[in-house]
Order: sequence, then C-alpha cells, then structure tokens
Amino acid sequence: MGGANGKSGFRLWHNARLATMAESAGLSIVEKGVIAARDGLIVYAGAEADMPASFGQGVESVDCEGRWITPGLIDCHTHLVYAGNRANEFEMRLAGATYEEVARAGGGIISSVKSLRAASEDQLVAQTLPRLDALIAEGVTTVEVKSGYGLDADNEKKSLRAARRLDGERPVTVRTTCLAAHALPPEAKGDKDAFIDLVAGTILPAIAAEDLADAVDGFCEGIAFSPEQIARVFDKAKALGLPVKLHADQLSNLHGAALAAHYGALSADHLEYTDEEGAAAMAKAGTVATILPGAYYFIRETKKPPVDLFRRHGVKMAVATDSNPGTSPLTSLLLTMNMAATLFGMTVDECLAGVTREAARALGLLDKTGTLEAGKSADLAIWDIERPAELVYRMGFNPLHARIWRGQ
Repeated sequence: MGGANGKSGFRLWHNARLATMAESAGLSIVEKGVIAARDGLIVYAGAEADMPASFGQGVESVDCEGRWITPGLIDCHTHLVYAGNRANEFEMRLAGATYEEVARAGGGIISSVKSLRAASEDQLVAQTLPRLDALIAEGVTTVEVKSGYGLDADNEKKSLRAARRLDGERPVTVRTTCLAAHALPPEAKGDKDAFIDLVAGTILPAIAAEDLADAVDGFCEGIAFSPEQIARVFDKAKALGLPVKLHADQLSNLHGAALAAHYGALSADHLEYTDEEGAAAMAKAGTVATILPGAYYFIRETKKPPVDLFRRHGVKMAVATDSNPGTSPLTSLLLTMNMAATLFGMTVDECLAGVTREAARALGLLDKTGTLEAGKSADLAIWDIERPAELVYRMGFNPLHARIWRGQ
C-alpha cells in the first residue's frame, strides 16, 4: 500500500473504519470511512457517503478491505540517539542496586556520556537507525529525540545533528530536543551552578544558532538539577524563542510539574510524585502530562503517576516509550500502551489518544498531525484488527498492515 501518488497528487483510502481521534468523546469512530489526501495532506476524512463526489474521480484509490485506520503513531519522548548500552547496570539493579546507587557509582547517565563522546556522528546515526526502524515498523510516523548524553557544546551539537539526520534516512518526522541540563559531566567537578551557567550561556545559544533543537528540556530531580537551576535554563530557552519540556517529579516531588506549568511547558514527563497543586497548574497552563511506563517498569518503581488526579483536573495525557539505554530500553509504542493500561489503569481511549492526538500536542504539532482531519499531514497507520482495543491489549504482536507518511 505504498506506491506513488496519482498524477494529481491525489490519493484515496476507502472501505475503512476510522478512529479519527478528533477532539470529542472517545476515538471518534467512522464505520464506513474514507480518507482523501492531496500532496501529502488530508483533504477529507469521514463517512464515504458524505465525501464530495469530485474526490473520487480519476484518483489512485486503495481498498482497505474493512481494516482500521488511525493517525500514524507518535513517540513524543525518546533518547534514541546514544552509543553502546547499559546492560551491566541492569544486572546491578537485579542484584539490588537502586537507580541513585548506580548513578553515584559512576554508572547511569554519565556512562552513556562517555560512550557518546567517543562515537562519531556517523556512528551515532548507524547505531540509532535500528531503534528507529523498530518504532517505524509499529506505525510510528513522528518521533521526538532528545540530546543529553553530550553535556558539552560540541557533543550536544553532535548528538542533535545525528538526530536531525534521521528523517533524511527514513520516511519519518523527527523533532529534536536539547536536554543539556540532564546530568553533571565529570569535568564539572560537582559544581552544578557553574554547569548550568555553561548550559544557559554557551550550549543553548550555540544550538539555537545552528537551529539544531525544536525545544529545550531539563531533568529536575535531586540527582540532577534543582527547580532554581532549571528555571535559569528555561529563562534562556524562552529568550531564544524555544519552547520547553521537563523531566519532572520522577523520583521525588520537587514541584517540577508546577515549574513546567509556570513556564508554559509543552509537557511535563514522568510525574510519579506530582501532587494536586502540580496537576492543577498543568491543567491551567495546558501542559501535557507525558506518561512513561517503560521507566517505571524497568527500574521497578512502586509510586505510580497520579492518573486519576490528571483526569480530575482535565490534564491531557500523552504516552511515550522514553526509549533510552539505562532506564527504558524500549522501542515498542504498542507495548508501552499495554503497560500504561495494565500498570497505571489508563483506558484504551486514553492510551490511543496518548500516542496520537496528545503526543502531537506534547510536541506542539497538533496543528499538523495526530488526528485524521482535513488540513493535517496524511500520516496514517492501517491495522489488521477487529477493534482498536487490540492495539492496547496485545503484547509482542504487531498487527500493522501499512504505514503512510505524508501520503506515501
């Protein structure tokens, strides 16, 4: 179902069941649906009976044979560009070491920093592509990629350049995020304030000058940076015209969710320890809660994110893999949805919205993708399923029939 567009650049998928994910109750299902696209953009998505007759004339038409179509999936939080792996730390944790103990023993993020600094940009791209391919094979059409394993100007730029190259290598939309405020590099000798000066004064301006990042992120945690230090990074990001996101309230409650909301962040992510004040602030600011069950599962956390609190306050929830070498070596968004439902009690509707509409919102892309609506990119996933719940219910099974990116 790939193939070239017709001469008009017009293409039609008919005899389909649509979960449009448009802003309304549930999945916005259309039973006898059709999608028409021109030049990579959706021009009609809805009931076949209501489609303008002119759309069906002389165009390439694909019979979906009753299959389901959803928006292409979106992984809105990954650390996909890295070198090597951290299987040794996995063994340490199996033997009883905590996340903090691993980090303080020279493992954790810093071991990935050493590996990334030693790798060339070409090597980073080559090592990342298999991980990206695994996501694409499950219907992912948009992926966010963070830096944060460089921790100096040259290596952060190298990481983000590698990420920028990915969408030239594969038919996928890549959004890049600068996470220089991720951890303290060895050369900082424990001086967090001096390193934050470097991030805000040197690294972010250098990255903005080369247009390497679409957003700025930070890790607000006891083992990383304080709210005051993150605020300095966010002040610089705002001055450079870059939106912000935040790793917040993962291991403790430093009121990161409220800090993210104060800066109008696109999203706050993890959020296991977020309190009611934080949830209310996020709702008011329109900051998306990105739920990351992979990390919760992998580091055997016991404190769950307050999903009920987010529902009560009307906080939008995205779901993402957090694909990274140390705490979530996960490259399956389908399995991630199952984890969000099984571990955190999210509904099928919430999980599917979380990897489409709300993931697009978390990247500031909801005007371009994330739902099946006229004017948006023709990013589609076509599934061999009887009902959408199968996408959340199954484990280790991929029912993708075809993936369409920008109409192709």
